[in-house]
Amino acid sequence: MSNSLGISASSARNYMDALEQTYMVRRLQPWHTNSSKRLIKSPKVYIRDSGLLHSLAGITNMKQLWTHPQLGASWEGFAVEEVLAVFKPREAWFYATQNGAELDLFFLHNGKRIGVEIKRTAVPGITRSMHVALEDLALDKLYFVYPGELRVKLAAKVEARLCANSGVP
Repeated sequence: MSNSLGISASSARNYMDALEQTYMVRRLQPWHTNSSKRLIKSPKVYIRDSGLLHSLAGITNMKQLWTHPQLGASWEGFAVEEVLAVFKPREAWFYATQNGAELDLFFLHNGKRIGVEIKRTAVPGITRSMHVALEDLALDKLYFVYPGELRVKLAAKVEARLCANSGVP
């Protein structure tokens, strides 16, 4: 990031820290343990206000939003904020392996290990990544958050849920 902006790495870190401390961005750190798997170790960064993200992307109306290549990223950032507002965990992470398995959110809630996969899709389903995360993270519950209206049990520990305020991407 610093190279593309033409600034030093320490300046980029300082700017990112300031954006995080003013609640403009959320930086999710990767979950990692002493695992034999090769894990992603770079943080994920979300602009916390989807309206600000849309403005920065030049999106001025719903028609532009529905066809914009950042629609999925916008939805994911919005849903991350909504889920964290509901559960209020002290810490949250994401999980990703270099083999491509990933989970958008992982946190502890009331002593339970909770995973969240976020997809902008009409039909929820279990993915290979979700199977990997269930096993690797020993999840007690995995939520598939999507903009659909149905609450569906997809497997023993997996449930598809509508995101609050899902009419707003």
